[in-house]
Amino acid sequence: MTEQARRRILVVDDDVEIVSLVSLRLGKRGYDVTSAGDGATALAAARQLRPDLVLLDVMMPGMSGWEVTRALKGDPLTEGIKIILVTAIGAQVAEATTPVTGADAHVDKPFEFSTLEATIDRLLA
Repeated sequence: MTEQARRRILVVDDDVEIVSLVSLRLGKRGYDVTSAGDGATALAAARQLRPDLVLLDVMMPGMSGWEVTRALKGDPLTEGIKIILVTAIGAQVAEATTPVTGADAHVDKPFEFSTLEATIDRLLA
């Protein structure tokens, strides 16, 4: 079993196509992938499953990715989960908000899978 096969990633986005593509790609790399389509579901899943990493869209209806990040990083049970904000809000805004919310990294949409995978690999190393 590879190290990646032992790693669980939660993919969160309200765009089902993005969730499907990212989940498929990461699954092929050997990750155990779970998904959620909104912030509240993501928060519940992260608390229950305690994944190694969450790929989290920022702009979602209801609870935003920023709110989910703050909740996870503020909870002793989930504070160690690595979080990558995946967003189309623009590089400058993402760079400014990522450390404020406690996220570990950000990747701008649209993204290259190689960039996303390199960021995941770096955080899970």
